[in-house]
Amino acid sequence: MRGDLEWGGVPGLVRSAATRFADREAIVEGRTRISYEELGARVERAAAACMASGVRLGDRVAIWAPNTLDWIVSALGAVSAGAVLVPLNTRFKGAEAAYVLSRSRAKLLFVTGTFLGTSYVASLRRASGEGPGPGPLPGLPHLEQVVVLADDAPADFRAWKDFLAGGEGVGTDEVRRRGAAVSGASASDIIFTSGTTGRPKGALITHAQTLRCYEIWSDLAGLREGDRYLIVNPFFHTFGYKAGIIACLMRGATMIPQPVFNVDTVLANVAAERVSVLPGPPTLHQSLLDHPSRAAYDLSALRLVVTGAAVVPLRLVERLRTELGVDTVLTAYGLSEASGIVTMCRRGDAPAVIASTSGRAIPDTEVRVVDSSGTPVAPGSPGEVLVRGFNVMRGYFEDPEATAAVLSGDGWLRTGDVGVLDPEGNLRITDRIKDMYIVGGFNAYPAEIEQLLGLHPDVADVAVIGIPDSRLGEVGKAYVVRRPHSVLTADDLIAWSRREMANYKVPRTIEFLTELPRNASGKVVKGELRSGSR
Repeated sequence: MRGDLEWGGVPGLVRSAATRFADREAIVEGRTRISYEELGARVERAAAACMASGVRLGDRVAIWAPNTLDWIVSALGAVSAGAVLVPLNTRFKGAEAAYVLSRSRAKLLFVTGTFLGTSYVASLRRASGEGPGPGPLPGLPHLEQVVVLADDAPADFRAWKDFLAGGEGVGTDEVRRRGAAVSGASASDIIFTSGTTGRPKGALITHAQTLRCYEIWSDLAGLREGDRYLIVNPFFHTFGYKAGIIACLMRGATMIPQPVFNVDTVLANVAAERVSVLPGPPTLHQSLLDHPSRAAYDLSALRLVVTGAAVVPLRLVERLRTELGVDTVLTAYGLSEASGIVTMCRRGDAPAVIASTSGRAIPDTEVRVVDSSGTPVAPGSPGEVLVRGFNVMRGYFEDPEATAAVLSGDGWLRTGDVGVLDPEGNLRITDRIKDMYIVGGFNAYPAEIEQLLGLHPDVADVAVIGIPDSRLGEVGKAYVVRRPHSVLTADDLIAWSRREMANYKVPRTIEFLTELPRNASGKVVKGELRSGSR
């Protein structure tokens, strides 16, 4: 394996890939096909534009856009200019995006124009409101520029082509010197994740952590030069950005970004582009297998599937192998605070191990399962999952109190997940201490959703839990206490929620109660709510 010291940081990885895999196809987007050499040139041009715009080492640069070629170029360009990347969830509403931009003090934002019928520019304008800032969004005083990844932009924003043109005075040597100033210890990105407080927190990850983790991921998965990788996992998530873009740069695989999950489009892409690698949540693979027209598509090039984020039925593993002829099916477990990867199955593991566990700790890391006092429990016994190793974040961005709550003095990260280790060290996740549940591969945090629902004028009290769903794994259910004389209906509240929060956070069902069950200390007893919903 190549060590992180060989590349130094992501800028070095991009330059190395442009040289090692120069003529190999790097990215396919519709009719656009670019080589690794051209990708390297485009990234350097974007880095030059960032530098010309005043981006300095350590500045935060955010991106709010779907999976596209422009996402790859702009993000890698920012990181190559020494910036710390802050990816924003494309399902965020304006207020959610504005909070992360404010909290990270992002200096520059790359944003898509319109996606899925929503104008991100307009929603940001509404959310940022009034403020003291001199930039395009006064409510975000640190945000100096907004670049729209399109040919046109509002007068106070910049269009992508104009932004790139602004960097023409910055030479290649200057760009490469800036990239060389990035070390393994430099921060590479801040991935914002929610917690029990309901407010997003930014997990700070370095270049060395990113490169080491995803060199290991690529090695364990068996990713290789010439693979054709359909990246359906969103780039704003480590599964899409790091197990996708970064891993492909390491191995010379072709990236085929897909902005929206649509099973027909996936099937068409796999067949037309001879896709060999297709990671994603189990729902993606289940949808492929169950599609009524699957036989009409040639899926024979598929050889590698990596999944996780939910329990994987043994039948799904068997069907991928027998019906689609997939040689390698693997499962994994990770979280943003541990660079996105903690455990992973190995090629050659039995189907039952792959289906019932998330594999073993990745090399040079440790995983423990402990009781409430922090004492390790015996194999087969449940407890909180702890992680220690090079993959653990440096901390939450500018939040020492929250960092101290999850990181011990001797380096153990409290994940908040409940799991069981078998005698061989394979981990099975069984529950979440933090109440988090997973909707189609996306983490949903009840505390955050409850906070948002509580803003509705007719909601007096609310509690949210995850309940099983045959398609998405889990979905949210909200227990709501209405204010006196309110005639609020479930349909009313769901419709309101769709306007105020990302779709995966919206509860699918609402149950009205006269009061929530609480214990003597006043905390909601969610166990009672769950027992009544299953």
